[in-house]
Amino acid sequence: MDVFNKVAGRYVFAIPFLIFGVFHFMNASNMAGWIPGWLPGGVFWIYLTGLALIAASVSMMIKVMDQLASFLLGVMLIIFVLLLHLPGALEGDQIATTSALKDLAMAGGAWLYAGYVAKPAA
Repeated sequence: MDVFNKVAGRYVFAIPFLIFGVFHFMNASNMAGWIPGWLPGGVFWIYLTGLALIAASVSMMIKVMDQLASFLLGVMLIIFVLLLHLPGALEGDQIATTSALKDLAMAGGAWLYAGYVAKPAA
């Protein structure tokens, strides 16, 4: 059961990040509006985060540098919470609040993965 949980859990956790990353490339111009106005680069950040999501997902699925990738994924998700979702959540936006809670939970999952599932770097 333990092996099944680790393998199935790894893929069930990683696949949504792969899909989210692909969505960043498919809808970059629409997502660029989420970037705070004070941060230059706009759509560049959408592509970069999409690439990071895909890289983290692949890393977890193939178990290469997955400890570092999942730790950094958690950091990125916390940055999303603080910069993208929290301002709207504090203004009472329910979608922003839901997004903040989702990203917060996924960051926790990424750090749990890094601590308990990932293989340490050599």
